[in-house]
Amino acid sequence: MFCKSLVIILLPLVQAFHHASFKRTFVMSRSSSTNDNDTMSPLEQFRQAKESLIQCSNSNNPSLQDIRFKTRALEDIAELVGIGQASASSGLLNGEWECIYAPEDITRTSPFFWAFRRAFPSNSDYIFAITDAIPAPVKEVGPALQTIDMDAKTLVSRVKVATLSGLATSIMTTRCTIEGTQGLDGLRLKVETTKPEESTVLKKLGPLGEFLNQNAKPFPSGEALERVVQGSSEVVMVTTFCDEGLRISRNQDRYDDVFVWTRKSFGGGNMMEL
Repeated sequence: MFCKSLVIILLPLVQAFHHASFKRTFVMSRSSSTNDNDTMSPLEQFRQAKESLIQCSNSNNPSLQDIRFKTRALEDIAELVGIGQASASSGLLNGEWECIYAPEDITRTSPFFWAFRRAFPSNSDYIFAITDAIPAPVKEVGPALQTIDMDAKTLVSRVKVATLSGLATSIMTTRCTIEGTQGLDGLRLKVETTKPEESTVLKKLGPLGEFLNQNAKPFPSGEALERVVQGSSEVVMVTTFCDEGLRISRNQDRYDDVFVWTRKSFGGGNMMEL
C-alpha cells in the first residue's frame, strides 16, 4: 500500500518534469533554428535553398523524399522573394537544360514516356520495370537534355542510351509541339515523333550509315499513341520554379514526381553533343 501511494504521489511530479524538460528542449531547438534564419535575409535563404537542392540532386542516389522536401523549401522561399514564378510566360524556359535528378530511370524525362503511361495505364509500369532492370554496362543511359523554344513552340527531348558497354549508342529523340499554356506554370505538350539519332552502329557503315542516320524517318509515336487512346499523346509539363539556372518540372499526371534541371544555354539551345 505504501509503495502504491508513493507512486500515486510522485507520478504527477515525474510527468511534469518530463513535460517541462521536453518543452525546454523543443523551444531551444526551435529558437536556434529561428535565430539562424533571422540572421539571413530572404534572398540569402533563397540562395541557400537553391544550392541545397542542387547539391542534393547531384549527390549519389538521393531519396525522392529529400528532393521533395528541398524542392518545397525552395518553392516557398522563391515565392516569398518573387523569383522563378509564372514560368509559362516568363520567357526563362527557353534554352537547353540537362536533368540532374529524375525520380525514376532518366529516360522518363521524355514526354513520350509520360504519354505512354496515359495510353497504357495498366501495363506501363510493368514494361518500364523490365527495361529498367537491365544492369550496366549492358545498358547505360544519360545524360538527358531538353531544348525548349517558346517562339517556335517546340520541346525536343534527347536521352543518350548506350548498350553493350558502349559499343552501340544512340540519342533517343522525341519532338513535341507546345500546344499552349495552362495556368501560370503549365505547358501543354503534344508528342509528335520519336527517333534514335546519331547511332554509332550506323556510323560504322561509313557514308551509307551517315546517310541513313540523317534521312531515316522518325517514328510517328504521337499518332501511334492516339490510335491506342485518344488524347494520350498530349501531356502537361508543370514547371513550379524556373530562373536563369535552375528548373523544377513535373508531369501533371504524377505531380509528386520531381524533375530537377540545370541550364546549359539560353535561347533555342545549340543541341550540344551528348
